Amino acid sequence: MSLLTETLAAIRPVDAALLQEAQRRLDNKTKPLGSLGRLEEFARRFAAISGNLEPDTAKKVIYTFAGDHGVVEEGVSAFPKEVTPQMVLNFLNGGAGVNVLARHAGVEVRVVDIGVDYDFGPAPGLLVRKVARGTRNFAKGPAMTRDEAVAALEVGIELAGQAKRDGVAMLGTGEMGIGNTTPSSAIIAILSGKSVEEVTHRGTGIGDRALENKVRVIKAGVALNQPDPADPLDVLAKVGGLEIAGIAGLVLGAAANRVPVVVDGFISTAGALIACEMNPHVREYIFAAHESVEIGHRFMLERIGAAPILDLQFRLGEGTGAALAMGLIEAGVKVLKEMATFEQAGVSDEVLR
Repeated sequence: MSLLTETLAAIRPVDAALLQEAQRRLDNKTKPLGSLGRLEEFARRFAAISGNLEPDTAKKVIYTFAGDHGVVEEGVSAFPKEVTPQMVLNFLNGGAGVNVLARHAGVEVRVVDIGVDYDFGPAPGLLVRKVARGTRNFAKGPAMTRDEAVAALEVGIELAGQAKRDGVAMLGTGEMGIGNTTPSSAIIAILSGKSVEEVTHRGTGIGDRALENKVRVIKAGVALNQPDPADPLDVLAKVGGLEIAGIAGLVLGAAANRVPVVVDGFISTAGALIACEMNPHVREYIFAAHESVEIGHRFMLERIGAAPILDLQFRLGEGTGAALAMGLIEAGVKVLKEMATFEQAGVSDEVLR
């Protein structure tokens, strides 16, 4: 069996009895029932996913996957592809948005070169797992071969497995790849049946004419490649991205290893969506960090069945939303672990309950 096949077979539903027990414990804390709202949801889900009613949250890691996209040559982005390696170097120097917010939240950032058309030297925090030097232009043919898509998925799976062995308590997803809102829009259009216009937005800030071109390019690529919506791997290979595949693999690996995974914005959710289409139980392991201003993101979240934690009008990616959401999830877990019960505090629960 391949690593991908083994991983898909290993994913099981989250333990419903643990969910109930975690909520029972929360209900016995010194507060009215349900009064901490979604923090209680985060706590019970985290406990049930990890299989521990007093889970550790100390070690939190965001994997920011980087890859280039051949479709950039169609003029779908406001920035040239050279920005991808430049931003990777910025991540490694600690100067990007995700670095700032991750430091604030006590989260480590690990950058994964899964498909950048550039050769990086050794650097702390950089994991070189290059499957190819970017995807091909899906307006002219498939973005990847099926084997390349599987290889990129397995990079993410391997990273999740190693993170579990290293004692990482919570995983986060992030990405960098100029042009990557184009494959993300293509993926949700194909899987949801929505029109390309309904799910395609301005990405890094393109104007009206460029947006019209972006829609045209996606339509042409879908018509040419004819991806099968019933086969998520076919969709990924024909119109996806290497970093999207890596994220999908990380999410699959997290679910197989019972590690909570916090999914960032539009591009990260494209990867999570592919993972969920491969195995529906995956959605039980996902926390949706936020809702992006990219119009297709809401349709992705609806299809996964994930309620976003934050709505901060973000459209940066990198893992920025995941870093902030991790802090709120951790806060919920600390309520479960640290808040006094009625008995411990000597507080009567007769009125509150």
